[in-house]
Amino acid sequence: MEEVFRRAAEACATRGRQTTKHCLSVQIREQKLYHFRDGACVREYVVSTSREAPSCVENSLGTPTGLHQVADKIGAGAPPGMVFKSRVATGWTWREAPPEEAKVNLITSRILRLRGLEPGHNAGPGRDTYDRYIYIHGTSQPGKLGTPNSHGCVLLSDAEVIELFDEVPEGSLVWIE
Repeated sequence: MEEVFRRAAEACATRGRQTTKHCLSVQIREQKLYHFRDGACVREYVVSTSREAPSCVENSLGTPTGLHQVADKIGAGAPPGMVFKSRVATGWTWREAPPEEAKVNLITSRILRLRGLEPGHNAGPGRDTYDRYIYIHGTSQPGKLGTPNSHGCVLLSDAEVIELFDEVPEGSLVWIE
């Protein structure tokens, strides 16, 4: 874990930023997300990243790499499993999903919307993480966590995304590699 944080801190420093109190590191190869507080790992999560190769390019369906921050937090107080469409609660949970909806990987429980911080890499025209609607969010397919299963987002179980949402403030840095 120390090596993961060291790489994240180094990435921040080379981009002229200091790590934030809460810092997240998504390790695509491992399908893990590490939550650091004041440089110490407080939690490790099993996640799913994109089915496609990592990519910052618009419409690639790849998980974007590089330095990001939590730009928006959406869904505070929603019941676990609540389905969101266009960042708005639908009023039903994934277990209550209409049959046509139940087949797809739904955005559930909480959304931490990411903003890329590297112009020309994950920020700016044709590659902007925020404009691509890349989130850390819950999933209606928790049995697939640990394997690539998203269209670019970082997926967690409903309980774990709620826990992370409650701990991590907006502005926290997220290193994806």
